[in-house]
Amino acid sequence: MADWTSKTILRNDALLQYIYQTSAYPKEHEQLKELREASAKKYKDLSVMNVPVDEAQFLSMLLKLMNAKKTMEIGVFTGYSLLATALALPDDGKVIAVDPDKEAYETGSTFMKKAGMQHKIKFIPSDAFLVLDDLIKNGEEGTFDFVFVDAYKSDYLKFHELVIKLVKIGGIIAYDNTLWYGSVAESEKEVMDDLIKKFRNFVIEFNSFIAADPRVESSILSIGDGLTLCRRLY
Repeated sequence: MADWTSKTILRNDALLQYIYQTSAYPKEHEQLKELREASAKKYKDLSVMNVPVDEAQFLSMLLKLMNAKKTMEIGVFTGYSLLATALALPDDGKVIAVDPDKEAYETGSTFMKKAGMQHKIKFIPSDAFLVLDDLIKNGEEGTFDFVFVDAYKSDYLKFHELVIKLVKIGGIIAYDNTLWYGSVAESEKEVMDDLIKKFRNFVIEFNSFIAADPRVESSILSIGDGLTLCRRLY
């Protein structure tokens, strides 16, 4: 069975804790910590649906290096990565956040307001495909600096075809969970957990597609549960 309380590709827990204690936790924003703890208290093991603290730290630095101002997040849950994004953006930066689960988002929205970030965030409680279609129809193609996708893995290929139109040339799309608990490198017989097995082949198919997609240069990072960065080339 998978350990759903620890979404990391690292198999050495001591090393993971070293990364957290030495690098991630000391720099974690107060409201990010409060959001993380509130999510764990309310949702227990399901709080693993938020990105781990070291991944959020990496994404925050990436956004700052990019000088990103207009971003989008598909799949929000309680909003740990969303708040990390908002904190990394300049004061006039914007992040569109899309998730049908408004209740989970509201768990984190208290901490976003407390951090003074609500003016940067536009939350849309909706099916993401409807929102993406509307953005394309409304002339938003090529206007986003960065898009973070953390939704159903079975939808990643469909998301890619829409999001690549919305991100600008040179912009970044980040896909979460692309090593899927390490199962992508295991045989089907080795994968015992039903949920991991259910989405494993979708992740493998997606990874193969991205590796061959001439429209992007890409890299799979062994952080969290795997993070794929795609830079749009044309």
